[in-house]
Amino acid sequence: MLYARLMRLDKPTGIWLLYWPCAWSLTLASGGEARWGLLLLFLLGAVLMRAAGCIINDMTDRHLDAQVERTLDRPLASGAVSMREAYVLLGGLLTLSLAVALALGPHVVALAAVWLIPVALYPWTKRITWWPQAFLGLTFNAGALFGWLAVTGEVPIPAFLLYAGGFFWTLGYDTIYAHQDREDDARVGIKSTARRLGHATQPALALFYLLFVLCLAWAGYESGAAYPYFAALLLPAVSLAGQVARVRLDDRPSCLQQFRDNSLTGAFVWAACMLA
Repeated sequence: MLYARLMRLDKPTGIWLLYWPCAWSLTLASGGEARWGLLLLFLLGAVLMRAAGCIINDMTDRHLDAQVERTLDRPLASGAVSMREAYVLLGGLLTLSLAVALALGPHVVALAAVWLIPVALYPWTKRITWWPQAFLGLTFNAGALFGWLAVTGEVPIPAFLLYAGGFFWTLGYDTIYAHQDREDDARVGIKSTARRLGHATQPALALFYLLFVLCLAWAGYESGAAYPYFAALLLPAVSLAGQVARVRLDDRPSCLQQFRDNSLTGAFVWAACMLA
């Protein structure tokens, strides 16, 4: 149970947020066809790499986590799991992730090896920049590139547009998430877009989400998607507008709920891709 908590298996939202850009890319690259074998392989990869990323994050932040109310009971921060145990578990997860990458082809393995560098660097960005959420966006949406690469062996313009869209999406939802810890972060010296944007957060969220939808529409245009794809993008657009309108940034449960709602938003985008 402690290892499951260390891997955040009890909090699956992050798995879906990592997975959806993979599913969009796979499906749009296939002209709207659901490639179930690839979709399942990428889902397994998302589970493994999200767990590995959480361990890397907690190993780096264990002393800071012990000073933040929401994270002080995490297994490494509380001392319930040792660093040695964490290293062994991380090694196992990365080995399994390599096996998944090998099944997807040598191009995916090469890109995955490069991708590990920003994954390892991400926890440190909270100490040096007000925009760690932007760096997370760069790492968390690489599936948009991996998916297209796995289908076609190349990464064309539509894949980069999906990646750019995912970047703005992550910038939005992780800013909402960061508002939960705004006061604790200020006390211990952790930087975030939540602290940087402050009262300007909601208009910023509206801009981030608008750019996300525009990038999705552009990706569909560049890939020759059929009209129903563009019509179906209204659903995630309305979902995101509702998030911006409903979220109460000074209320932790509200921030957490609106963050979690992005799992459904990602599913709406995938449904649009199925109509491409």
